Amino acid sequence: MRTGSEPVTARSALRLRLWLSLWGLLWAAFGTTVFSLLDRPGWAAACGVLFVVTVVDLTMVVRHLRQGPHWQPGRDVPPYEPDRGGRGR
Repeated sequence: MRTGSEPVTARSALRLRLWLSLWGLLWAAFGTTVFSLLDRPGWAAACGVLFVVTVVDLTMVVRHLRQGPHWQPGRDVPPYEPDRGGRGR
């Protein structure tokens, strides 16, 4: 059901992004280390850039989570206006 207020009531999966960023951070650090040890500077640089991007994303996600319900509404906030009836009947 669409109510027309989706941008106002939209939710963001910040906790999912947090865990995916942590997972990506671990893999990027691992890749940078391994490719550096294997003397593959191109791949090490690519993993290093990915590491920096992941750190920036992780920082933004943590910042938005700390801002509270403004960015991440609680479970008691419905994702849309409840259907009051009348339309579509």
